[in-house]
Amino acid sequence: MSQLPDIDSGPKVMGDDGQFHAVDEEVRFDQTPLEAWFALAFFWALGLTVFYQFFTRYVLNDSAAWTEEIARYLLISTVFTGAAIGVAKNNHIQVDFFYRFMPRWLSRPLGLLVDFLRTGFLVAATFLTWQMMDKLGSYKMTIVDLPMNMVYAVVMAGFAAMSLRSLWVLRLHLQRGYCVLERPGTEMSER
Repeated sequence: MSQLPDIDSGPKVMGDDGQFHAVDEEVRFDQTPLEAWFALAFFWALGLTVFYQFFTRYVLNDSAAWTEEIARYLLISTVFTGAAIGVAKNNHIQVDFFYRFMPRWLSRPLGLLVDFLRTGFLVAATFLTWQMMDKLGSYKMTIVDLPMNMVYAVVMAGFAAMSLRSLWVLRLHLQRGYCVLERPGTEMSER
């Protein structure tokens, strides 16, 4: 029968005085990746656009027509720039159940295959987005008189950032000698 861990062995939150004592970790912006700042900027622009849309529709009773389209494109921009953060942290959706039961001689090559396939897919998506932008030419947005290639340029930049981050993750996995699929719970700590 296994012994349960001591409940008092963790950090002490309730003080002897009966008061709640919690200390937040120091906030460090120096480790925030560049993609996160772009995603944050797009997110704030999206929030302001949706607020303006709400204000004009329900307060002024005269809805701004351009906000729907711009909000959609800002959401796309937020997703594709933010996805690079997920690749860098290597925390996209993955199935690691089978890796827990596989022998190392099988899990290691499969983990590397996943890394190579992910990188190849992202590089191909970057290239295909470039080709699509070339075919679109001077195609304009529906309501706002701006080129659609502005939106696809952000998508392509997001795919390119994901490709670079995926290469970085692959290099880190090769240096470590294992990947996150082989040892779930490990973090991508080297920047």
